[in-house]
Amino acid sequence: MVTYRELLKAQVERLEKAGNDNAFFDCSELLGQAIGKDCRSGAFESALDKQAENSVKLAFEELCGRRENGEPLQYLLGEWEFYGIPIKVGKGVLIPRQDTETLVELAVNKYKKSDDIVVADLCSGSGCIALALEKYLRCREVYAVEKSEAAAGYLRENVKMNGSAVHLVMGDVLESSCAESIPECDLIVCNPPYLTAEDMERLQMEVTHEPSEALFGGEDGLDFYRDVTRIWKSRLKVGGMLIYEIGIGQEDDVMQIMVQHGFENVRCKPDPCGIMRCVMGTKK
Repeated sequence: MVTYRELLKAQVERLEKAGNDNAFFDCSELLGQAIGKDCRSGAFESALDKQAENSVKLAFEELCGRRENGEPLQYLLGEWEFYGIPIKVGKGVLIPRQDTETLVELAVNKYKKSDDIVVADLCSGSGCIALALEKYLRCREVYAVEKSEAAAGYLRENVKMNGSAVHLVMGDVLESSCAESIPECDLIVCNPPYLTAEDMERLQMEVTHEPSEALFGGEDGLDFYRDVTRIWKSRLKVGGMLIYEIGIGQEDDVMQIMVQHGFENVRCKPDPCGIMRCVMGTKK
């Protein structure tokens, strides 16, 4: 019979052979999932030298097989942390990424001294941005706008799990009627689909498991920036801010779009890796 430590070693080698650069981390997380213990806990460490139960062994090996075939770790775990908040994820919703924390950080720094603000999070997906802004800012109301029923299912779960008062608005952000259903906002944030047609042809295997409608932003990746800026500027109060997450190299185009629509003090900000990740502007 094998111990959990031996099982872990074997599956790490399996994933390494498949080209996984984070095999130990991934396998530790998946073994913790199978055992039912946090892999960073003392209880997990003490369990490693115990004889492996067959049911746990089979469950762990199945999870590692799915990981080997490119299924995202976050989907296999069913939950991921974003800006210190637990977020349920799975097939049909975009995985929260550290890149997006740059947008939240910007918004929190800008509005941390403000009270009673109204916020809209467009293309909300799992709701991770809306939930983070609600937690770290003093908001009167936060609206999360999403058109995908699959993604909205996770958003509802996340609102409930985090004891949140975020309002889910089912609608298409590219339709004026959707914007008109929301009151004027102090802050609008949006992490839209922004991959180009060329990007979509070169997706990593893991990313192909995520919904294409949350990734593809039109031939040049800019469709949502054009239409969201045009439609939603009317929902911003004078002096209110619009903040976008952007793809690599899109900062000049997105800033130009915002300037053309009358925004002022338009600028971009990098993520911790130095990549320009957000564009923001203020309504005159």
